[in-house]
Amino acid sequence: MPRSPANTLVRVTGNFQISIPKPVRERLGIARGDLFEAAATKEGVLLRPKAIADRAFLRELRQDVEASEADIAAGRVLGTFDNARDAMRALRNFAKKNKTKKRTRARRAV
Repeated sequence: MPRSPANTLVRVTGNFQISIPKPVRERLGIARGDLFEAAATKEGVLLRPKAIADRAFLRELRQDVEASEADIAAGRVLGTFDNARDAMRALRNFAKKNKTKKRTRARRAV
């Protein structure tokens, strides 16, 4: 099999470390400090990039922040407060004004 920049030999050092060749690092966008999960497979060692924070969580967080910013831009806020007591008072007043009637289900006769 001919060698390409992606197929280069690496040596395991005395500390069981390897250096990832520059063409491979550049192709995969690997930077210093990136984390990887190492797994043993039938074919050898598989390195999978890992992030400390879950990407799905970060995507959901980004969506929540965007929605919050849209609410602020649309004026859907209670205001600014000097302390937590004032914020809680405004929140309780808001809840009282917007209280919805609870629906009760009719009980079936047994």
